[in-house]
Amino acid sequence: MEFSQQLSTTPRSDEERAAVLANPGFGNHFTDHTAVIDWNHTSDGGRWSNARIEAYGPISLDPAASVLHYGQEIFEGLKAYRHADGTVWTFRPEANAERFNASARRLALPELPVEAFVTSLKELVAADRAWVPSGDGEALYLRPFMIATEAFLGVRPAREVSYRLIASPAGNYFGGELKPVSIWLATKYARAGRGGTGEAKCGGNYAASLAAQLEAEENGCQQVLFLDPFNDNAVEELGGMNVFFVMADGTVVTPALNGNILHGITRASVIQLLKDRGLKVEERKFTLDEWRRAAENGQLREVFACGTAAVITPIGLLKTTEGDIASPALPQESLTLSIREQLLGIQTGAVADQHGWLTRLA
Repeated sequence: MEFSQQLSTTPRSDEERAAVLANPGFGNHFTDHTAVIDWNHTSDGGRWSNARIEAYGPISLDPAASVLHYGQEIFEGLKAYRHADGTVWTFRPEANAERFNASARRLALPELPVEAFVTSLKELVAADRAWVPSGDGEALYLRPFMIATEAFLGVRPAREVSYRLIASPAGNYFGGELKPVSIWLATKYARAGRGGTGEAKCGGNYAASLAAQLEAEENGCQQVLFLDPFNDNAVEELGGMNVFFVMADGTVVTPALNGNILHGITRASVIQLLKDRGLKVEERKFTLDEWRRAAENGQLREVFACGTAAVITPIGLLKTTEGDIASPALPQESLTLSIREQLLGIQTGAVADQHGWLTRLA
């Protein structure tokens, strides 16, 4: 797929860009361009066309656009890292593309060829390469998304769709020095249900988590944890991250993918790196009661969460209305920080990529 170039006539100056990169935060600033591909329904299924790089700016939508009424929308998240030699690489983009298409199937949206997905990343980063930061823990966050743009109020899959990609320079997700976070246990709200959209990366899942996130913040927590109340209060995931438990016998446990839980690419990568070290990884049901017992009897050593934005973050405390569950203090040679260092090292080019996970973008 060939991308035409309709570059911005008013890009930010070097001075303006430098001011942003000096303190990028997360999701606060955006680069000069966006990648776009259109899709239209045809008698033989549908066709992608008009791939282009254009100036970043507002999207013009009809008030009756399906995305505004029925939430037909999906997205992804990945990062571009500047390596020491100045080249720019990303991490497992084909896995993101496959998950994007799995989400598209669930939301009755068209699938985008994996090659087109990866090419869009390369084209946008080539146009906005100067926006890739180089500070410790910094990256260019890439946000592909797909929205139903057809103006039609009937309840059916849209026949006009737009794929778009935007980019945002990003610092550390939780800001500053890495330290254990506190999370809040959601009991009034569920993130997903059986047969629902839990495995899809769609806006509705995140919108449904926001009331619980506000409750977490009111209780002094940075994230919220969801359970499956119909399955012995099995731990599922945080609002936007998967969770791991390091046990005293060296086993690492993470909730099994059960249809409710997002197939985290960082999660899958962590599991592979743990197995590379010869550690036993159990993907299984892990209940709130088991978590509490393991913390009380010394069987629990570490708890951490992982995801694209935050990479790996230690969890220090689970706050609940029925008593808090504290994680042990991280040992100096903790598995959490060791795996984080290894994963970040692979992504930034400081550690050998043994699995062929990196793709050069520029």
